Amino acid sequence: MAEAGLKAMARTRTVKLGHFIVEFATPGIGHIMKNAGCEFVLFDLEHSGFGFETVKSAIRYFEAAGIAPIVRVPSKEYHHIARACDMGAEGIMLPMVGNAKEARAILDCMKYHPEGKRGVALGVAHDAYTGGAVPKKLAAANQKTTLFCQIETAEGVKNADAIAAVDGVDCLWVGHFDLSVSLGIPGEFTNPKFIKAIDTVVAACRKHKKALGRLVPNVETGIDFYKWGFDFICYSGDVWVLQNALTEAVALLRAGCKKR
Repeated sequence: MAEAGLKAMARTRTVKLGHFIVEFATPGIGHIMKNAGCEFVLFDLEHSGFGFETVKSAIRYFEAAGIAPIVRVPSKEYHHIARACDMGAEGIMLPMVGNAKEARAILDCMKYHPEGKRGVALGVAHDAYTGGAVPKKLAAANQKTTLFCQIETAEGVKNADAIAAVDGVDCLWVGHFDLSVSLGIPGEFTNPKFIKAIDTVVAACRKHKKALGRLVPNVETGIDFYKWGFDFICYSGDVWVLQNALTEAVALLRAGCKKR
């Protein structure tokens, strides 16, 4: 299991560093990330093409390495949310959460009675195939599951305060590309309209003492956003880290080999 659970991470404002997995769900990926210093992983089902069989295996890799797994499911449908929880996803991330009502509906899918309406499955992956008293097992699962609501629409920004106020929402997560599109300024991350939207989300998290996260493309951006109020900093993704490093190395090799 993860050395420091996501729920505990979300209750502090210290920086938490992770990585986005969208392509390489290999057996060694958890230990590679752990040895790089990561504390959490964002495992994507929205854009990656990964299926739930892959999720079930990948979560075991992350557990073995002590990396806290967040699974971004592809929709707000019950079968996507509850299935990811059953497979052991400690954190659930939902795209395009627009209001508090949606957040509460998501919690119904994630949480067991009396906090929600999730169908009971015990002695399976999420509880490490262990037995035990049912009430204690349900309470433990409810305590563990951690909700990350993506704010990536103008509606989400407008309702950020109400979403952050919902008991059970642990972290707001800015989806910067989709947010910029929703605001009518695609990719304009220095536009005053975008900056104002980020300020609104930051203020909501500070007011309700909730964590705040986002994906960052480079170290400088990550540091800047931590100073702005973000504490879950997800550094780039597996595809781009490999591509950038390989591109740089191949270009240098090619240039160097031409000199002889």
